[in-house]
Amino acid sequence: MVSGLWADLADLVLPTTCAGCRERRPGLRHGVCPACVTALEALRPLSVRPTPAPPGLPRCVALGSYAGPLREVLLAYKEHGRHGLARPLGALLAEVVATAVGEARPLALVPVPDTAAAARSRYGDHLDRLARHCAARLTRSGWAVRVHRPLRALPRPDSVTLDSTGRAAAAEAAFRPRSTASGRGRAVSGAPVVVLLDDIVTTGVTLAAAARVLTATGWAPSVAAVLAATEKRHQS
Repeated sequence: MVSGLWADLADLVLPTTCAGCRERRPGLRHGVCPACVTALEALRPLSVRPTPAPPGLPRCVALGSYAGPLREVLLAYKEHGRHGLARPLGALLAEVVATAVGEARPLALVPVPDTAAAARSRYGDHLDRLARHCAARLTRSGWAVRVHRPLRALPRPDSVTLDSTGRAAAAEAAFRPRSTASGRGRAVSGAPVVVLLDDIVTTGVTLAAAARVLTATGWAPSVAAVLAATEKRHQS
């Protein structure tokens, strides 16, 4: 699925700093250096599960740990305006979705939405861009895919500033269904597999909260596909 990742990266007009290792290289013509591309292509999706898992969290599959080149490329894309990385990251997310679902089936991809404030600060919903590139890559590989947006995000604090208790409380009230979200069977013929998309899973409370709202409106996700999973640090 990611065999064309290097070609995707080579198409970009990019600065001289590698998004994966942040090293400046004279004459670098790609957003990610060959060594970091090799590291990203070596990743293989696997099931992950936060401990403890919050109620309502669907099965989760991640490309890799939130570390190394994967972490740096995500940060470059999400926080530092390297929007051209959406296409290769979308291709990586497509591999996660394909592994999570197992075989080509009709899919409804549902990205976790940004708040309005986050979307403004990032010049657009970062996950919506990834979802569109993910769907395009899967479609080219023969999957029947549509991206749906049955959720809207309510204002909430930046999760980076919160501890696990605060993150759970914020996530609980973070999402509402859009007015057209109910009745998946009417909105999408053929009852496709619903895949919830996010970039990073930490405690799982955001994915669980989104999944609970989706389930209540007839969009119960079968699996959540994410690019990276953080490793929880236990405190004594």
